[in-house]
Amino acid sequence: MKRFNVGVVGATGMVGQRFVALLAEHPWFSVTKVAASAKSAGQTYEEATRGRWALKSAIPANIAKLTVGDASDVAKTSQGVDFIFCAVDMSKDETRALEDAYAKAETPVISNNSAHRATPDVPMIMPELNAEHASVIEHQRKRLGTKRGFVAVKPNCSLQTYLPALHPLRDLGLKHVAIATYQAISGAGKTFETWPEMIDNVIPFIKGEEEKSEQEPLKIWGTIEGGVVVPARTPIFSAHCIRVPVSDGHLAAVSLSVEKAIPHDEVIRRWRSFEGRPQSLKLPSAPTPFITYFEDDSRPQTRLDRDAGNGMGITVGRLRGDAFFDYRFVTLSHNTVRGAAGGAILTAELLAHEGFLTPST
Repeated sequence: MKRFNVGVVGATGMVGQRFVALLAEHPWFSVTKVAASAKSAGQTYEEATRGRWALKSAIPANIAKLTVGDASDVAKTSQGVDFIFCAVDMSKDETRALEDAYAKAETPVISNNSAHRATPDVPMIMPELNAEHASVIEHQRKRLGTKRGFVAVKPNCSLQTYLPALHPLRDLGLKHVAIATYQAISGAGKTFETWPEMIDNVIPFIKGEEEKSEQEPLKIWGTIEGGVVVPARTPIFSAHCIRVPVSDGHLAAVSLSVEKAIPHDEVIRRWRSFEGRPQSLKLPSAPTPFITYFEDDSRPQTRLDRDAGNGMGITVGRLRGDAFFDYRFVTLSHNTVRGAAGGAILTAELLAHEGFLTPST
């Protein structure tokens, strides 16, 4: 695989920092541009993140001295990069306009943002589950009038906790899914130092999360018709999304009903054997195994298990019966790795392998 030069737009925020850290030694992708708001532009990346670096690892030396560009200067940021990762902190309308501008400038966008998730010809990809949705990119290019440029997005971070565990059970006829997600403060771009109010506290509301948790799975499980993704109609999702005093890692308690139940040991066998296209292709960021099931009822635990598969794996436990549903279980993922930057990087690896991302020269 030829190396790609990539930019990170929104590089100084928490997800942008995670992109920078994960890409520092990536075998295919080299970060050659970082961009952020105008107030950070002109500084080195090290200067722009001084006092704001939220990760335990140090700022990668090969990126620390890069000069931060202005994210709104599409022409300059696009120059010399093959595609960009986008993690800006802007309104949806502003984000949508910015991502479209990069795409129309023939710079593909792999986005962590939610602005384009509902756009019918923008694929929202979880690579193990719906790699085939990448095919709508050609239709999007026709709409945009581009040859290389397009936008692809990853789903909301909380979905990536529970949807992988549901996916191998779809043929059972999923009817109703009730979820309660317990979400880390890094999902709000915070640390305990910047958000001391979260210490010894739980907030039972996260704006917009429940709607995303209930609607986005249906697009991921949708079908491609007439060059767009048509969302699935079932199952019916109901979600509670709760902020808890955890640094990283989203945990979900899931209950579901199906048309045809199977024994619990068969459910566990399906989880343990499930792999998607990233695993079969052996993409650099693909975790193996993708899903780990724990027999120990005290697992998964956020602090112990969020880094499974270098933060890209899904862990599941406590499969049991339910008085109202057919199954219930607990599942966990790392929200800023699998749920954000790492998931976007894996999507880019898939799109590069499939030829949707190509060198610009």
